Amino acid sequence: MPRLEIHQEKITDKKALIDICPFGALEEKDGVVSINAACKMCRLCVKKGPAGAVEYVEDAVKPTIDKEKWRGIAVFVDHVDGDIHPVTYELIGKARELAAVIHHPVYALFMGNEITGKCEELLHYGIDKVFVYDDPQLARFKIESYTTVFEDFINQNHPTAILVGATTVGRQLAPRVAARMRTGLTADCTVLEMDENTDLGQIRPAFGGNIMAHIMTPNHRPQMATVRYKVMNAPERQAEKSGVIEPCQIAADKLKARVDVLDIVKKAQEQTIEASDVLVVAGRGIKKQEDLQMLEELAELLGGQIACTRPLVEAGWVDAKKQIGLSGRTVRPKLIITCGVSGAIQFVAGMNHADCIVAINKDEKAPIFKTAHYCMYGDLYEVIPRLIEKIKAGKEAS
Repeated sequence: MPRLEIHQEKITDKKALIDICPFGALEEKDGVVSINAACKMCRLCVKKGPAGAVEYVEDAVKPTIDKEKWRGIAVFVDHVDGDIHPVTYELIGKARELAAVIHHPVYALFMGNEITGKCEELLHYGIDKVFVYDDPQLARFKIESYTTVFEDFINQNHPTAILVGATTVGRQLAPRVAARMRTGLTADCTVLEMDENTDLGQIRPAFGGNIMAHIMTPNHRPQMATVRYKVMNAPERQAEKSGVIEPCQIAADKLKARVDVLDIVKKAQEQTIEASDVLVVAGRGIKKQEDLQMLEELAELLGGQIACTRPLVEAGWVDAKKQIGLSGRTVRPKLIITCGVSGAIQFVAGMNHADCIVAINKDEKAPIFKTAHYCMYGDLYEVIPRLIEKIKAGKEAS
């Protein structure tokens, strides 16, 4: 950890040195200059103070693990009653890319009850080995039991990196496993890169999307990251199977949890914006809530759904489940039409992988035009009605 060291014998003017700090972090007591908790590590005292009076020291971090003992890229299989979440296949595709760099195998960790038969499907996606924990006590997600199984898998197989989907289950499970293993975890990664020394580069937006943070975990294993659905590319399903399925056992007493699932009430199935091939997005350019009907009509004509940016959710006009962006959902439709959306980086990060992006905005300098494939400069209240008319005319003609 970096720190500042003061060499008292090299201070020529104590008051002048103290006055350098804009935060009042330097103080004198009994003739000795010291640093208090107000220090922001700006290092002005090092640069502007007497030569050598204040020294910036950064301790070398000693490696705490033998990287050669950790091998393989593992993917947690997210599922409900054996129905595998699509994010799992996306992570398998990324795991294969990362493993190819360091020539490691790709593993899948599958835990649940009566799931062994479901493992066959994973073998069509290039998995080298599927580790299956099939036990009645794992029938429902219980954080303590699942964490114990995860820990057992890591201790038995020592994967160098683990990828987890940023789903409801993954967001709970990954942090707990990371804490149990005393390792790092990067949430909601948008880019993953593997170095030849097996260090995983984990890149994600930070400070509201204003910067891209590049995070490494060089001195601990396993390296863990969560990734949202629709961020990575899923591999093509192969007709032939590859890899093997390895059943795993764990003592029943280790699966005991202090919380039990008494009942599960299924909610009505709804179509999420992540699953939609066409999205019409309402932005700040929408003047009043009633005007959303115009966008809903366009979305219906195209067989899609309406979505929105954060201001419309905060205004209470649209449900939060329809929001796109860093604080909303990540989508990857075939077609997305943004209407009155400025294109802030926080929004763009949630939709810039769409196959076709059409932007409608009356501000010719709107950032969204830098991202869009097709740019329509004009008032959405003029453009959209005409667009609706043309689509209707085309449908009638056909």
